[in-house]
Order: sequence, then structure tokens, then C-alpha cells
Amino acid sequence: MTALIEVRNVHRTYQQGDIDVHALRGVTLQVEAGEFSALAGPSGSGKTTLLNMIGCLDRPTQGDVSIAGDVISAMTGSDAANYRLANIGFVFQAYNLIPVLTARENAEFILQLRGVPPAERKAIVMPLLERVGLGAMAERRPHELSGGQQQRVAVVRALAAKPRLVLADEPTANLDAETSEALLDLMLELNQELGVTFVFSTHDQQVISRCRRVISLRSGQVVA
Repeated sequence: MTALIEVRNVHRTYQQGDIDVHALRGVTLQVEAGEFSALAGPSGSGKTTLLNMIGCLDRPTQGDVSIAGDVISAMTGSDAANYRLANIGFVFQAYNLIPVLTARENAEFILQLRGVPPAERKAIVMPLLERVGLGAMAERRPHELSGGQQQRVAVVRALAAKPRLVLADEPTANLDAETSEALLDLMLELNQELGVTFVFSTHDQQVISRCRRVISLRSGQVVA
């Protein structure tokens, strides 16, 4: 297997009033292409901060982050935004669907940003919505969907653009146990069938038990 993600001696310090908060303290790790992995730890352990570094949403105070050899930690502004758009899919705890768009339109959103024509977008997205059991609900808006259905739309949105990597920040936090289990089974199936690399930030034991590799963080450091 080939290393897709490389994190080298990453520190992240930020100001909270007059106090320096050390969110990450010299983290070094690799994630291989095709992995289904979790960054696990209690609140304040640094897992979301690290996920944001890998997702090109934040920059280290010190150290480097690379994806497929591209040093993303050096990117800023439009370069970082364009890299995310082309390479990374996101699944957020709060779904982050656009209220005025239908499920299909939300799922197509990244493709639309990439300039994919409407007919082609629909041809890509509809089979995925059907795959996750939402084909008949494609024209419903988020307020007409349950939490689990909204999160499935978010997963389709993340996968529709065929990213190298999907980052999921506490994706089951707002879901009941049964819905969480079904969503995780779906993501594991898509990981195995499509070869997409998944990295979760979580403290949910349901997620941790599904992952083939767990990277444990505490106080901003990898401990296991």
C-alpha cells in the first residue's frame, strides 16, 4: 500500500485570551491509501484539529502535512480551496446541507462548483442516492428528511466528486444507534468497493469498532 497522508512533526498552537493553547504537540503519522481509519480520543485531545490540518482547513504552527506528495500545509487562500474541491470530501457532524436545495441538488453541489453540466451531475448523483435508499426522496429539501437521511445525502455529496479522501468529523454524533450503524455499514461498503480512503474524528465506539485502524490522541499527541 502507498502512503496517501503524511503528517510530520505537526504542532498547532493558538491564543485563548492571554494563554497559549497547544492543540497538537509534534504529531507524526501516515495513512495509507484505501484505509478506513479513526482519530480517536476525548474532547480536547486534538483529533478535530488534526482532521482540519489534513483537510486543508487549517495550517500547522510547525511541521508539514502532505497528501499524495502535495504539501498542503503550505497552501493558503484560493490554492487551499481549489485543492480541497479537487481532492477531499467532507462529512460533518451537523450535515451542512443547504436548506433551499433539494437532496439531489445538495448532493450535486461539489460537482456544480467544479463546473460539471446539469445532466451529467444528475447522472452521477442519482445512482448514489438510490444506492443509499434516497432515490425516491431526491427532490425533498433537508427539512423534509430525517437526520439519518440528511447525513446520507452528505455522504453522497462527499463521494459524488470521486475524491481521493473523505474526512468525517463526528458523523454519527447526532444520530441514534440504529441509524449510525446503517450509515457506518454504508461507508465501509463504499470504502471497500470504491477504494476511497476514509478518516474519522470520533469518540463513538460504534465508529471505532468498524475502523481497521485507530489512532489514539491525548493532549495533542499520538499515544497509540
